[in-house]
Amino acid sequence: MLNGKNILITGGTGSFGKKFVQTILKKYKPNKIVIFSRDELKQFEMAQKYNHTCMRYFIGDVRDLPRLEKAMNGIDFVVHAAALKHVPIAEYNPMECIKTNVMGAQNVIDACISNNVSYTIALSTDKAASPANLYGASKLVSDKLFVAANNLTGSHKIKFSVVRYGNVLGSRGSVIPFFKNLIADGATSLPITEPEMTRFWITLQEGVDFVLTNFKRMQGGEIFVPKIPSMKMTEMAKAIAPNLEQEVIGIRPGEKLHEVMCPLDDSHLTLEFHDHFVIKPSITFSAPIDYTKNNLNEMGKSVKQGFEYNSRDNTIWLSHVELLQKLKTTKNEEK
Repeated sequence: MLNGKNILITGGTGSFGKKFVQTILKKYKPNKIVIFSRDELKQFEMAQKYNHTCMRYFIGDVRDLPRLEKAMNGIDFVVHAAALKHVPIAEYNPMECIKTNVMGAQNVIDACISNNVSYTIALSTDKAASPANLYGASKLVSDKLFVAANNLTGSHKIKFSVVRYGNVLGSRGSVIPFFKNLIADGATSLPITEPEMTRFWITLQEGVDFVLTNFKRMQGGEIFVPKIPSMKMTEMAKAIAPNLEQEVIGIRPGEKLHEVMCPLDDSHLTLEFHDHFVIKPSITFSAPIDYTKNNLNEMGKSVKQGFEYNSRDNTIWLSHVELLQKLKTTKNEEK
């Protein structure tokens, strides 16, 4: 699929971008991989490890449409991973979040269309479903923009879709590295916002593989949601540090008790497949699409009215042993 192709990743120096590049270089022979991001130090550091002849490092910001258009010249596949993601910081700096997550998303769409990019997948988050904070709300707007973009392509054969998943185990900014740093500094307890809090969890490799598979599945307009396990935050802390006390500190601004990936209000649009869900567009495209059968010939069926896929009622749960094994696997992959 990606052999001989040109691929661009916005926000490509982040945890996802690095794992995505590592996977692409291992499985395919692309013509060119463009890392588009605004931090020259992170690009320099990444280039020390990922220095294959196909690699290109392009300084730029998704807020800058002309720069995006220049970077996307000749690109076939785009993964849009750039975003401002820190919930409290977004609450404190709302317009900066909107400039990157909303206006930046539209710039990516416009640059893709003007360069006739074939396939674009935007990364979303469980916080975009029934959002309770600005970050989630901005990503919901981004999701809507990418879905609607399929009506803007005209004669261009361009497809836009969205991938939505939960917290990433071990990624930069996740709670696990935070806990481990506290433990390394000699902490006698770990802070827990709320004892009943649950979250969805996925590894970086699983997230990358899901995106790659959806490039093959996508018809344009879908929001793809993987079936992944949940875990209580108290159980996660207990698995990482079984001998430490847990201190309840209260829910942070904009934080939910449980996360949602397929909202109840979208149940009439939600299809269930063997290992994932698809939320169909709420708008009608000029050429009708049958989303019950994807391009891999996988068949899906409508969920029951009132269905909601959330981290509290999830049927898949992560055990202590499974969590530690996933963390060990992730650590070995990084070496």
